Amino acid sequence: MLMYIIKRIFIAAATVLLIACTTFIMMNAIPGGPFMAEKAPSQSVLDALNAKYGLDKPVPVQLVNYLKAAVKGDFGVSLRMQKNRPIADIIKDMFPISAKIGLLSVLVAVLLGIPIGCIAAYNQGKFLDNLLRIITTLGIAVPGFVLAALLQYWLCVKLAWFPCIGLSSWKSYILPVFTLSFYPMCYIGRLTRSSMLDVTKQDYIRTAIAKGVSPVSLIFKHTLRNELLPILTYLGPLTAGTLMGGFVVESVFSIPGLGRYFIQSILNRDYPLIMATTICLSALVVIMNLAVDLVYKLVDPRINLGREVKN
Repeated sequence: MLMYIIKRIFIAAATVLLIACTTFIMMNAIPGGPFMAEKAPSQSVLDALNAKYGLDKPVPVQLVNYLKAAVKGDFGVSLRMQKNRPIADIIKDMFPISAKIGLLSVLVAVLLGIPIGCIAAYNQGKFLDNLLRIITTLGIAVPGFVLAALLQYWLCVKLAWFPCIGLSSWKSYILPVFTLSFYPMCYIGRLTRSSMLDVTKQDYIRTAIAKGVSPVSLIFKHTLRNELLPILTYLGPLTAGTLMGGFVVESVFSIPGLGRYFIQSILNRDYPLIMATTICLSALVVIMNLAVDLVYKLVDPRINLGREVKN
C-alpha cells in the first residue's frame, strides 16, 4: 500500500508538471499578449512592460523561471484582472467561495442522486421509474446556463423568493448550489440505477430476497456498498471541478469565485492567473483521483491496490 501511494504521488506530480508545461506553451503560442487592448500602447511601452514581467525572454526560459517560482509558492502577479496583485492572494480570497459552493453541490448531488437511483431501480419498469428517468435525462441534457437563467428569472425576478446576485445571505446559496448540483445529481442517479440493476442480478441478492429481507435493508445494506465503485470513480473529478467553481453558475449569479475569474483571465490573457488556476485544478484532480483509489480499498477490501491485474 505504501509503495503504491508513493508511486501515485510521483505520477501525480509528473502529471501536474506536464499539464503546466503544456498550458504554458499553448498560452504563449497564441498571437497577442496580456497588454494588447483596443487602444494598443506604443512599442516602447510594450517593451518596457514585457521586460518588467519577464515576458521578453524566450518561452523555455520563461517556463523554467515560472516553475522555479511556483515550487516556492510564488505564482507571480496579475497582469490584467487585478493588476500587480499577487496571484496567491487572489486564490486565497476566491477559492474558499468556490469551494464552499462546490462542496455543498457535491453533498446535495450525492444525497439526492443515490436515493433517486435506488428508488428507480427498485421500481424498475413502473411509473415512478419512468418519471425519474425522464427527470434525470432532462437534467443531463439541459445546459447549466439555461437552468441557471430559468431559475433566476422565475424564482428571483418573478416570484422574488431568492436574491438574484451575490452571496448576501443563506438564501443566496440555494439557487447556485442547486444549479451546480443538478447535473451531477441526475448523472449519479442514472449511474446508481444501472449499477443497482446489475448488482440485483447476483446470486446473493436472490438469496436475500428469498429469505424475506426487507426492501430498505436489501437496498442500503446488501446492494448499495457493491454499487458505490462507479459512483466513487465519478466523484473524483466531479469534486475537483466543483471545488474550483462552476464558471457558468458564478457568472450568472455574479459570485466572485475562482471559476469566474478563471474564465475572465483567459479572455483577458492574464498569463499568471491562467497558469495558477490551471495548476490548482490539475492538482485537485490528481489528488481526488488518488483519494478515490484509496477509498476503493475501504469499500471493497478485496481490491489489491499494490498489484496490477493481468489478463
